[in-house]
Amino acid sequence: MSTKVDRRTVDLCAYPNLVVIYLGMRVNRMTGIKTLLGFGPQIANSAAAKPDGLLCHESLFYSFFPMHVGMRQYWRDVDSLMKWTRSDPHREWWKRFLRDSGGTGFWHEAYHRSGHMEAIYDDLPKPLGFSVFAPLVSARGPMFGAASRTGQASAEPPVLAESDLYSAR
Repeated sequence: MSTKVDRRTVDLCAYPNLVVIYLGMRVNRMTGIKTLLGFGPQIANSAAAKPDGLLCHESLFYSFFPMHVGMRQYWRDVDSLMKWTRSDPHREWWKRFLRDSGGTGFWHEAYHRSGHMEAIYDDLPKPLGFSVFAPLVSARGPMFGAASRTGQASAEPPVLAESDLYSAR
């Protein structure tokens, strides 16, 4: 049998520590539209600056109603991804979001070539991705940070310590 399909694949040998991360922001309330539209240009500018280790950044559209957009990023390794997430502007975005989601929900799922996977789902009204089939647990203790959710240590300190986020009010 012959095919007219031009089949191709990729050789990832040069990327033994590749991390692919899908991210999404979903509008939960009308105020979330402003939050979402405020992040868009900032994220585009951040990706255009080509942070060290970011191999590819692609914008994604999940749904119109509820408004749900996101991105897919390919990182050389977890260390460059963690270093970027712990630096500005990401550090400031994340601090702001964790104090007030602004009428949105946020999630990410990270897939490491080494086989590790981890995810976070903040202020989402219904399960998606891993949370459709795997039990949701509180993001506390060893489940608090992305690195520890994969069983790895990060050289970079977290944006906010768990004690800062869950301090007594």
